[in-house]
Amino acid sequence: MSTSTQQKQELFKTIWSIANELRGAVDGWDFKQYVLGILFYRYISENITDYINRLQRAAGVRDFDYTRFSDTEAQNAKDEIVREKGFFILPSQLFQNVVKAAKNDPNLNETLSAIFAAIESSAIGTASEADMRGLFEDLDVNSSKLGNSVQKRNEKLVRILQAIADMQLGATEEHKIDAFGDAYEYLMTMYAGNAGKSGGEFFTPQEVSRLLAIIATDGKKQVQKVYDPACGSGSLLLQVCKVLGKDNVRQGFYGQEINRTTYNLSRINMFLHDINYEKFDIALGDTLEEPKHWDDQPFEVIVSNPPYSIHWKGDDNPILINDERFAPAGVLAPKSKADLAFTMHMLHWLGSNGTAAIVEFPGVLYRGGAEQKIRQYLIDNNYVDTVIQLPANLFFGVSIATCIIVLKKNKRENKTLFIDASNEFVHEGNKNKLTDENIDKIVKEYRSREELAHFSAYVDNSVIAENNYNISVNSYVEQEDTREEINIDELEAELDRIVAHEEQLRKEIKELIKEIR
Repeated sequence: MSTSTQQKQELFKTIWSIANELRGAVDGWDFKQYVLGILFYRYISENITDYINRLQRAAGVRDFDYTRFSDTEAQNAKDEIVREKGFFILPSQLFQNVVKAAKNDPNLNETLSAIFAAIESSAIGTASEADMRGLFEDLDVNSSKLGNSVQKRNEKLVRILQAIADMQLGATEEHKIDAFGDAYEYLMTMYAGNAGKSGGEFFTPQEVSRLLAIIATDGKKQVQKVYDPACGSGSLLLQVCKVLGKDNVRQGFYGQEINRTTYNLSRINMFLHDINYEKFDIALGDTLEEPKHWDDQPFEVIVSNPPYSIHWKGDDNPILINDERFAPAGVLAPKSKADLAFTMHMLHWLGSNGTAAIVEFPGVLYRGGAEQKIRQYLIDNNYVDTVIQLPANLFFGVSIATCIIVLKKNKRENKTLFIDASNEFVHEGNKNKLTDENIDKIVKEYRSREELAHFSAYVDNSVIAENNYNISVNSYVEQEDTREEINIDELEAELDRIVAHEEQLRKEIKELIKEIR
């Protein structure tokens, strides 16, 4: 077992015990705000400490330790540090120093509240202001959820601070594992699993994220920009970072999220994965009606798991039919099902050399009406590259089998690949999961396009048109017949034997009755 794997297992074991010990009266899904928020506070404190220490030691001050530096002297370097890191923390406000004094601070809640406000305000008027604004707003240290009195709340806060301090995450300059990022993702997975739909609606399981990232970046070693119009906690954007490497996404990561709490989590997630403020632009708002990245599109890589079948204004808003994102299809997605509105948005913002990999609700593949007309537009213009049927029960709070639609604008052939991956999973706990082998099999077929019986079909778009633009995978990939094969001749012979045996029994019974009489 590698050191990295051992470290991860120890880390996850510790996180699990912390969560179980501290949850108490605070609901698990609400409680994540405190665990994740304090984890983030620890990370940026250690991150800025490490940065300043390295600068000072490079300048010849060998034993320099920012945690013991004076606030007054530190203040002199504030502007320079904010330009580089995007935020500033005084030595007295560092997580490391606050933890030491926490037990003896009767006003701990006020101390933390003031520190969080100071960290956010350190970026006001600078390039990082939007990235730092509101990052701690969900970490309410005065909430009654922590306790009915200030004393009770502070006791709980001390326990959380100490538990996070005790987590063995290694020095910030050691990158054997992305410890803070791993801790965050493990916590998100754990809480989403326990919270059902309320937690899972914005968290895509890591293995599904990985499959999307591999497909969307296939054939690319470097890209300029990555985009997710419904980015949730940012897990899909960060999977692209893992697949390509952070330095191979030149300009950065772009996303939009409508839920404010999730928007904050996404930005925190970027920082925890060592993505500096100038390399990401996560916006708050409704992507369909108020998209925030007009000036940044087109994008080479788009990965997304947009919300399934949500309501939107659709044709209630007369402006939308003339919106250049939706107008080409000649029709808007139904008001009760915005799925294909997201698809059209992504297609419009996709670069000519780009790939979009989108998780979709299965109904969009076959429903009639406006959705059929949108599919006709996509197929007739040869934008649908691949449709992948996924197994059921992969997502938190969603047991139905979803699918992936892959869009491209530069296809060589007027054909669409269909892959039936509905049986590519292992059962783990109460969920199904894609293994590395499952992912490899799907990706191999995505690249080779060699039709495999009961697994894939490479279909001419004219055939899809004849089939009323139905793009359900099972319309083109024949299901394997797993029923037991029956030999009719053997069955007939067996029936003859049974009938003959019955005749013999009847004769014997009749003889017996005669004797009795």
